[in-house]
Amino acid sequence: MQTTALRPRSLRALRTIFALTLREMSTTYGKSALGYIWALLEPVAALALMSVVFSLVMRQPALGTNFPLFFASGYLVFQIYSGVGNKIATAVQFNRPLLEFPAVTAVDAILARFLLNFLTQLLVIYVVLAGIIIIYDLQVHLNLPKILISLAMVGVFTLGVGSINCYLFVAIPSYSTVWAIANRPMFIISGVFFMFDDVPQPFRDILWYNPLVHVVGQMRSGIYASYDADYVSVTYVVGLGLLCLVLGLLLLKRNLRQAMNR
Repeated sequence: MQTTALRPRSLRALRTIFALTLREMSTTYGKSALGYIWALLEPVAALALMSVVFSLVMRQPALGTNFPLFFASGYLVFQIYSGVGNKIATAVQFNRPLLEFPAVTAVDAILARFLLNFLTQLLVIYVVLAGIIIIYDLQVHLNLPKILISLAMVGVFTLGVGSINCYLFVAIPSYSTVWAIANRPMFIISGVFFMFDDVPQPFRDILWYNPLVHVVGQMRSGIYASYDADYVSVTYVVGLGLLCLVLGLLLLKRNLRQAMNR
């Protein structure tokens, strides 16, 4: 009886997530392919601008010989944390009218936003990296397992941080502004523009606690065969992400209704 009762609930949850994903797709990207094209053009434009600017200052990047590939190896995974994380953080606000229905929960809204935007970013990463390698005729030996580990790391961490922010954005409206300001330096201190190995002590030991440094380092070790990111700790990033996820889900389950009714 319990198994039979669980199946309808599971199916209802899957249908709800699927419906929310379709709604998210139509509102975010529109009903035409232009929305998806813009999702691809935005990182391409950012990478092109960074490549031009830094090529005027430096003869070659900190790793390898190709500026677009170097920046892509850091910027694309950071964009998952930044873009997907913001989408998750506003999941409740975006779907607030739907949460009045018993069949729709905050977890459904978070998972729908996470799945759509994370998968979209994976497609962007594939297209951009493939485009850079083909256009510049680069001899790159990609280590797919290492790249997948990096994507899993940033996915878990982003989902965890986004879940906590999802609650805090509702409970403390001014927190979204504070978070935006406090989060701006992350783009600079996450290794997108530089190599963690080149940072002098004692700043290197402090920077190690930034989870995105590990994510970027892992990604670069998968793109550059000669680079050994021995400082990367998958356990640290995934563990921190899971801790944030559990805390975020507990806050949403116990306190979300109260926060929404204030």
